[in-house]
Amino acid sequence: MNPLLHPNTPAPQRVSVVVVGAGPAGLTVANILRRAGVDCVVLETETREFIEQRPRAGVIEEWAVRALEERGLAENLLQKAQRHTVCEFRFEGVQHRFFYSELTGRNHYIYPQPLLVTDLVREYADVRGGDIRFGVRDVQVHDVDTDQPSVSYTCPQSGQRQVIHCDFVAGCDGARGVTRRALPADRFPVARHDYGIGWLSLLAEAPPSSDCVLFGIHQDGFAGQMPRSPEVTRYYLQCPPGDDPENWSHERVWAELRRRLAAEGAPELVEGRLIEKRMLDMHDYVVEPMASGRLFLAGDAAHLVAPIAAKGMNLALHDAFLLGDALVAHLTQGADGNSCGLESYSEACLRRVWDYQEFSQWLSEVYHGAATGEPFRTGTTLARLRRLFTSPVAAAAFAEQYLGTAERY
Repeated sequence: MNPLLHPNTPAPQRVSVVVVGAGPAGLTVANILRRAGVDCVVLETETREFIEQRPRAGVIEEWAVRALEERGLAENLLQKAQRHTVCEFRFEGVQHRFFYSELTGRNHYIYPQPLLVTDLVREYADVRGGDIRFGVRDVQVHDVDTDQPSVSYTCPQSGQRQVIHCDFVAGCDGARGVTRRALPADRFPVARHDYGIGWLSLLAEAPPSSDCVLFGIHQDGFAGQMPRSPEVTRYYLQCPPGDDPENWSHERVWAELRRRLAAEGAPELVEGRLIEKRMLDMHDYVVEPMASGRLFLAGDAAHLVAPIAAKGMNLALHDAFLLGDALVAHLTQGADGNSCGLESYSEACLRRVWDYQEFSQWLSEVYHGAATGEPFRTGTTLARLRRLFTSPVAAAAFAEQYLGTAERY
């Protein structure tokens, strides 16, 4: 891009890496770079207040927590997160507790994404003095298939176009961001899958009714309870895709949750004000490969996994660890650098991506098969569930995938 074509453009800047997007992936990459002394700039279209309050995921797998800890990014998480060692399936009116920690020695950490983002922003901007620019507009990436890429944007304060030249661009700006759209569609096909169902995503000002995650398998649709804090609980209700959240009144929501999560001896759900209602159409996609020239995608910019198995934030962090470490190795080891990590980045990420996508598909059939009205799928769904609680081998395999503990990654 030639800045002279824009007469109001100040002199271009130069850094080693421009990170587009300040979600968990982008902020983790930026912190890894900053810690290693690599100069970078983070560009984010939203405000700091917005990203620190945006409700999203909340389940972090133990391997990801340990990787954050190794990089000095888990102090608050380790102090404040809830540790979960068990989940519960409810089907045929009975509670079935699944003790995955006993099978793996690992656990889940419950730490809402806004808290993690707040920690990562503070560490990067306030503690490590990193450059992060909020509220930028009309971000564009240029010349990523050359050795002189750049990123331009409109400054929200001055209204001027700014240009940053760099060695690499980290595209961490999510499903609707600009970096994925910068890849030629003919060379970077997107593999998609639509489940044909919707989930009503709810956030309630109410304590969880159980000490663990609940999965309700019901002929009228799946229901889930995911604790977020002692005062706030995430709930999900299966519904037709494209349904309007306004069709779901307070009374209807709680009546359906009570019915679909009902089980003999289970405590009553604690009702509370619904502070969020969103409709999620369950679908997945994967961009393969995840890199083009000097542009590397991470997180939802590269792949989306439906929240069926709570894998999205974990995949984003996995990408960020690999990308951040690879960039550091390349940029700090002399003129030739070490390109091995960058060259193998896409392949290494996609192994875990496809494994998590397959598990999500398998788990979707467990959650939703009984609600299809098809006797065959109902029967196979119940067979899968019973196997989890009668076969140690099946239980161990499920626990490994549920926690992401496989060594093959």
